Amino acid sequence: MTKSFSFTLNATDGKARTGVVATPRGDIRTPAFMPVGTAATVKAMMPESVRATGADILLGNTYHLMLRPTAERIDRLGGLHKFMNWDRPILTDSGGFQVMSLSDLRKMSEEGVRFKSHIDGSEHWLTPERSMEIQKLLGSDIVMCFDECPALPADRDRIASSMRLSMRWADRSRAAFGDRPGHALFGIQQGGLEQDLRGESAEALRAIGFEGYAVGGLAVGEGQQAMFGVLDYAPDMLPADKPRYLMGVGKPDDIVGAVARGIDMFDCVLPSRSGRTGQVFTRHGVVNIKNARHQDDPRPLDEACGCPACRNYSRAYLHHVFRSQEIISSMLLTWHNLHYYQELMQGIRDAIAEGRFAAFQDAFHAQRAEGDIPRL
Repeated sequence: MTKSFSFTLNATDGKARTGVVATPRGDIRTPAFMPVGTAATVKAMMPESVRATGADILLGNTYHLMLRPTAERIDRLGGLHKFMNWDRPILTDSGGFQVMSLSDLRKMSEEGVRFKSHIDGSEHWLTPERSMEIQKLLGSDIVMCFDECPALPADRDRIASSMRLSMRWADRSRAAFGDRPGHALFGIQQGGLEQDLRGESAEALRAIGFEGYAVGGLAVGEGQQAMFGVLDYAPDMLPADKPRYLMGVGKPDDIVGAVARGIDMFDCVLPSRSGRTGQVFTRHGVVNIKNARHQDDPRPLDEACGCPACRNYSRAYLHHVFRSQEIISSMLLTWHNLHYYQELMQGIRDAIAEGRFAAFQDAFHAQRAEGDIPRL
């Protein structure tokens, strides 16, 4: 694998961009949506099925994998790609967000974070250096800096001190990452909803230098309007010739709005988690398959969708297997949701390339506003 990591911008339409992130393990078409494979699996899906939906890249979770089965074990077994049977690019997050949100009794210092596992209470120590080591053992193609992400709302002083700590950790992450041809390290902009702090963070990251840049610290409780308010300026603070990744986002309308503001990459558990809870994303908005209105309905979820759930099964069947708690329900609804997300991304890419993204946005919102097809 000699090919290096690169980003090529092919077209822009307003602030919306389409291009290709090239990696030794394959190209990632942008704007890209990355399904989340937290514990080395996209829940209820086979890797080849995830690929069949159109996904170019998956996200793996440093925190979960370091606790179980451990990064060292995955490394001994040939790395994360081989371990989970996914031969295309993988991005791993740094573990920072999960340490903050999941672990008990965490203690943070300049050095890093000491925390207890949410699985068995065992004690662990995570620093920028250890996060880089774990992600190297996993063998991921895109590595994220170790950072701290405070939940919003938080006061300005807390956001400022957290952001500055994250920038010092970004510097240490870059040093610890070292020289790894074909692999990329992304810096993460922080600063909450404060424009000047976002600017200070972007300046610090640009001075260090990364292969890509993430907008972090959003989708943590601030609401869509506040998030879009930050995205109106935050992506413009980051280098235009590098990919920009909005972490943990989001709903389909979040994605369309963020693309319009210059974002290239997304990840979210929503399509897979919603599939397991009976929530289905369609061109006409969200359908709740548990509702009794579907129990006698022979029609597909979405007649224009080519996924197996829509091609081969009725709403009545999908309603039945969900109510019966059959495993096939999670499989079919997750497949449909991931297919819908990837179809949305392809539609976005085509619209930007053809200079009609504004019209695409209008049609997207108008179709969703119509709501689901009338009940029988």
